[in-house]
Amino acid sequence: MTDLTQCVLNPVVSSEGFDPLGVAIHRGSTIVFKDAAAYAARGERGHQGYSYGLYGTPTTRTLEAKLTALEEGAWTFLAPSGQAANILAILPFIAAGDHLLMVDSVYPPMRDFAQTDLRRLGVEVDYFDPLDAEDVAARIRPTTRMVWCESPGSTTMEVIDLPRIAEIAHAHGALVGLDNTWATPLNYKPLRHGADIVTEALTKFVSGHSDVLMGSLTIADERLIASIRAQMGRFGIGVSPDDASLVLRGFETLGVRLRHSERVALEFARRLAAHPLVDQVLHPALETSPGHAIWKRDFLGSSGVFSIVFNKTVSDRVSAALDAFRLFAIGASWGGTRSLVAPMPVARHRSVTPWTRPDVVLRLSIGLEDEAELWADIERFLQALEQLPG
Repeated sequence: MTDLTQCVLNPVVSSEGFDPLGVAIHRGSTIVFKDAAAYAARGERGHQGYSYGLYGTPTTRTLEAKLTALEEGAWTFLAPSGQAANILAILPFIAAGDHLLMVDSVYPPMRDFAQTDLRRLGVEVDYFDPLDAEDVAARIRPTTRMVWCESPGSTTMEVIDLPRIAEIAHAHGALVGLDNTWATPLNYKPLRHGADIVTEALTKFVSGHSDVLMGSLTIADERLIASIRAQMGRFGIGVSPDDASLVLRGFETLGVRLRHSERVALEFARRLAAHPLVDQVLHPALETSPGHAIWKRDFLGSSGVFSIVFNKTVSDRVSAALDAFRLFAIGASWGGTRSLVAPMPVARHRSVTPWTRPDVVLRLSIGLEDEAELWADIERFLQALEQLPG
């Protein structure tokens, strides 16, 4: 063998006895086969086998397996973002002439996807009241193929009655999908409560460090695997093993990070609820938050993200007062080590449940900074909010 060939080929090195705690990063697009017969039969390897890097590597399969176990599902797929996971949970199961029923408090990019892309493709879209499961029964049609949920609702934190919604949907032959990013699989098990598909924006709490984009979709029934896998293959969608490795590393501390953020967020939410400038704090663990009784029945805990509705007398000053923050960063997303704040409009993202309150809801994500210093930062913001001219 010449030097030139040896530069290209790699020697076989034994890994016996090398058993590290960390998951190895397996990079690869091309998968080689031992002979022509193995290559010809590659399609028979199924969703658990390896045939091409787009369909998974040992690194991504490790993350998929961890999520499948925590979600109590049959299989997990990884996507480049949480939004991509949401879309891939719907597209394989819906076609022109079908009907999609979506919760009115859904993540705004999902509403945009439904209004723009699905309607352009001939899919009819309707919305239901997140606080009224019977509204699903009233709006479901013979052509409804999926009921898409998010609980708690994006920004406004409504908690839906998933078991009842799933009962209604399944009686009409429709699938149920749910975005579980706020709770993570540690605080809520949607598949246990009737969902067929659960998605997570791993970008947020699971990865936990605001430095990677990834999403997941976990299914309750293996019969859904082929449709999703084929759709992802046709679209050429896969994830980087390097990114999967970052998510796996963040996963190891999810439990302690989530419990800390949960405790501090709930303490802050209770303090803020008593502040004279605050009309309401939207946090599912608060008795005054919409759907609290269902949250208490079905959820295992809460997270570090909640929202504030301010009095009309100061609501128009919220954006200007954000510059008073010194520790909270102003930015989209949430669930990382750094505390974040973002003003969120609501009214334009509603169809059947009009939002009549001040249209800037302030969303907070509690990170891992010193809690006394974080509270001092909130007080600095509240003081600025009060002193700014009306």
